[in-house]
Amino acid sequence: MTEASAGVDDLSHIPSKRTTTVAMDFGRVSLDRDLILYLFGTPGQHRFWFMWDDLVKGAIGAIVLVDTRRLADSFPAIDYFEEAGLPFVVALNGFGGSHIHGEEEVREALTISPHIPIVRTDARSRDAVKSTLIALVEHVLTLRV
Repeated sequence: MTEASAGVDDLSHIPSKRTTTVAMDFGRVSLDRDLILYLFGTPGQHRFWFMWDDLVKGAIGAIVLVDTRRLADSFPAIDYFEEAGLPFVVALNGFGGSHIHGEEEVREALTISPHIPIVRTDARSRDAVKSTLIALVEHVLTLRV
C-alpha cells in the first residue's frame, strides 16, 4: 500500500490488505500462435478513471473484479462498461475460497442483467484467473455469433 492512499482508500473491510495495484498492471497471454490476449488492469478508485477510456479502445471485453465485502464500490465499473457497450463478466473475488455472497445475491444487489456472467474467482490464484479469462472470452464469443 502506498502512503498516497492513506486517508483516501477505505480499508476498513480489509484490514489484512498489504499490497495493491498502484496505477496499472499489464500482462500478455498467448492462447494460440495467432491469438494473443493483452491484459490491462487498473484500480477501481475514482482517481484512476481517466485511464479507462484509453484502455477500452480495441478491447474485446472486461472483467469487473468485485470484492464481496465492498459491493457498492463496483457500481461505477459496472455502469461504465454497460454505458460503453463493452461485454464484461463480473468476477466475485473470494479470498481463500471465502465468498460472503452468492451469485444471485450479488446480481440483485448490483442490478446486473441476467445475460452478464457472474463467476467466482480468487485473483491471487493463477488457475482461477485463467478460468475467469476463459469465461470472458466465451461470453464475448456468444455475443458475436
